[in-house]
Amino acid sequence: MRWVCLLFPRLALEGALRRRPDPGAPFALIDGPPPRQCIRAANRAARERGVRPGQALGFAEALCDSLETAPFDAESVERWRRRLAAWAYGFSAQVSLHYPHALVFEIASSLDLLGPWPRLEARLRAELGELGFSHRLVIAPNPAAARVLVNVHDGLAVDESGLEAALASLRLDRAGLASLDADRDIVQTLTRSGFQRLGELFALPRSALARRFGGRLMRHLGELRGEWPLALDYHRPTPRFSRTFAFDRPVHAIAGLAFPLKRLLQELSLFLIGQDAGVERFQVTFELEDGPPQTVEIGLLSVQRDPETLLELTRAHLERVRLVGPVMALTLFAPRLSDYAPTRRELLEGPARQAQAWAALHQRLVARLGESALRPLVEHREYRPEKAVLNGLGPRARDASAGPPRPGWLVPAPQRCDGDVVQLLAGPERIESGWWDGGDIRRDYYLAQWVDGRHAWVWCEPGRQGWYLHGWFG
Repeated sequence: MRWVCLLFPRLALEGALRRRPDPGAPFALIDGPPPRQCIRAANRAARERGVRPGQALGFAEALCDSLETAPFDAESVERWRRRLAAWAYGFSAQVSLHYPHALVFEIASSLDLLGPWPRLEARLRAELGELGFSHRLVIAPNPAAARVLVNVHDGLAVDESGLEAALASLRLDRAGLASLDADRDIVQTLTRSGFQRLGELFALPRSALARRFGGRLMRHLGELRGEWPLALDYHRPTPRFSRTFAFDRPVHAIAGLAFPLKRLLQELSLFLIGQDAGVERFQVTFELEDGPPQTVEIGLLSVQRDPETLLELTRAHLERVRLVGPVMALTLFAPRLSDYAPTRRELLEGPARQAQAWAALHQRLVARLGESALRPLVEHREYRPEKAVLNGLGPRARDASAGPPRPGWLVPAPQRCDGDVVQLLAGPERIESGWWDGGDIRRDYYLAQWVDGRHAWVWCEPGRQGWYLHGWFG
């Protein structure tokens, strides 16, 4: 087995920055009781002005008069960890939140599908970069080893043969002894005895270590080496998606919602990839400053999960929406997921690519104009040509290609065309119908060559003279 550990050292700050309209402005998280609040974390813009973790809030505000702050929220950090776990579920079915500030997931069973480790590592980093989370990443034979190695390494890939040497080089204060399964006094005792590296403990007889420090230290060392199985609770994502973006100040125009909407749709896309699913319909709800919420239903013609496509279609829907009042929060809710089938790729892409382009254009037109403004032409079970193609009403034909050929273009009304028909190429085809509704017809249709070489669909009434043009073949 091979386990990936992702450590997020700035998760609280970066999670809060994702909710900011301007993430580049000076910002810090604060913690502590109101009289003694101090800086917990600060972004780059604040640090460039001298703001540092541990400073008193008043001193930090004196250094940076434009500093914006928000209280540290431990529950928000856990929510972000669960969302990242739902994202990681797209790479592995064994995702655990066992360690604080980190994710571990087993990846060996997915390497055949997702590619060799260097390519998968690049994909993990790229997607986390799009989400806006800094991270450290290590892959090791067991989750305990991956977790302690990520304290001092980023990008390390170690297998069974190199695990002992990689662990042996760790300092005791970085080897997880104090923060995971052993007490801090064990580390103090070891360091006072002259031990500095984990490898020095590996070289000692196990019986002597067990007598001096008990089973907890031995169990932790066994977990690091993969000799002691580690029981993990695996994360299982929910079958629906709901995210909310709250604004610091009211937003009065749809254009001001573009940034949070893009963020939420990126999260939706990664959630769908993790579930191997897509959406056909979801809701965008605006929490208004005064008045009830305003909800917009986003309906799609096919199952989608690409973030750019979802953003384009959502924007097109919102162009037809007028806000009832100032918006204080934005919620994206997908109550039901749909099975997703990737677009089939052909060896020689020709008509398939054209069909994809038409499907994308159809989606954009419906999103921009509304479903009622764009209706397909559907062939129905009706022999009279002028009534056989309607805008979606009535019983559909079983198979349009099963009967005789039909022209691609019908003229609005049959036109007399004596003298324009040069040669009859096929026919006749007798069409006699409509006696029950007063629109009775009795015609013999022919494929004819027109005077200029085009192919026309013409008819005449049995036993009578005179030709009528009814359509053109492409």
